[in-house]
Amino acid sequence: MASPLPPVTLLHSADWQIGKPYARVSDPDKRALLRKVRLQAIGRIATHAAVTAADLVVVAGDLFDSPTPGAADVSAVCAAIGTIPCAVLVIPGNHDHGAPGSVWHTPYFQAEQGRRAANLQVLLEATPIELERVVVLPCPLLRRTDASDPCGWLNGLNWTELPKNKPRLVLAHGSVHGFGATDLDAAGEPDDDNPGDASNRLRLEGAWLEHVDYVALGDWHGLKRVSEKVWYSGTPEADRFPRSADYRCGQVLQVQLGRGVVPQVSPLATGNLGWHPLRIQLQQDSDLERLEVQLDALLGGRIGSDLLLLEVDGSLSLAGHRRYAELLERLDAQLLRLKLRGRCEAAPGDAELAELTQRPGDPLVARVAQELHRCLKAPGDADPTVVRLALSELHQTVAQLQG
Repeated sequence: MASPLPPVTLLHSADWQIGKPYARVSDPDKRALLRKVRLQAIGRIATHAAVTAADLVVVAGDLFDSPTPGAADVSAVCAAIGTIPCAVLVIPGNHDHGAPGSVWHTPYFQAEQGRRAANLQVLLEATPIELERVVVLPCPLLRRTDASDPCGWLNGLNWTELPKNKPRLVLAHGSVHGFGATDLDAAGEPDDDNPGDASNRLRLEGAWLEHVDYVALGDWHGLKRVSEKVWYSGTPEADRFPRSADYRCGQVLQVQLGRGVVPQVSPLATGNLGWHPLRIQLQQDSDLERLEVQLDALLGGRIGSDLLLLEVDGSLSLAGHRRYAELLERLDAQLLRLKLRGRCEAAPGDAELAELTQRPGDPLVARVAQELHRCLKAPGDADPTVVRLALSELHQTVAQLQG
């Protein structure tokens, strides 16, 4: 019987989705920056591979966002992978599936792979790959959606034909029972770049699971331990707002892998962007100061490094609401994306109403203000949002004339 081999160190990653369009970001320059940051994460994976002396880097699907990425993305990815100081194994996922005509079969990709990434191996067949110290069992997706189990072929494998002293590593992409990327739409805003899909369901309850040592999964973009030897790594660069307090992304997994032993799994940070949720109730103008303190703590002075989901409720005075609008304008310039949820209304305070409606020297302004106030008190007569906007504009005009 062959003697046991020393543990293998591998880095488990997935869902790079290079070329992701970021359809919800309106500014084309910011979209380009977000795409660039995803490429730069490969360099941080290369650094971790060097520091940990990794034997292998595996990407469990969706290296590209599309089965037909542009030539520039292909060249950039191959060049970045070429800097990783060990072998890199990749399976296609649902976004970059391995059907005929997809990127993996094109002469351009194959030439760039040979020229820039000799360490890269794309696994397009469901068959065991025996390496020097590990056996890899790839479950590639050969079409975007597949009703059959991508891991199903493992049920018919003759395990006695595999080396007994080498750990067995499964690479797969898809959702597991009760959990997967299809859960995203139910948890928050739909992801236009990554629509949910009920196919590609992985059935991990088969007897084959007893014969393997680690299952490296892709598809879910957050870190997830399914069992002691089944993990989602999450994407190495965050691409969405967290769905829950325990949602983690922006890492790779360092895995110490041996035959017949529980794998040792440790996350290593690779993310560079901040995706921040913040909820606030604005009930008085002084709450704006509290909001700015929270934003300073969250964002610091960074420009072009953060995305913010700001959930707002409440109302401010006319002057306070103008300050709020100016704050949003500054945030929009500072952030890669500002997503607003909820609404902050403008409600004139008593002093502001008196200033507008009690103007003996300016009866026209007073009459207009009085009529707008009446409409605000009787919502059926006019759209309250339009009325508040008109009052705010009138208040600002008066303030400018007085100034």
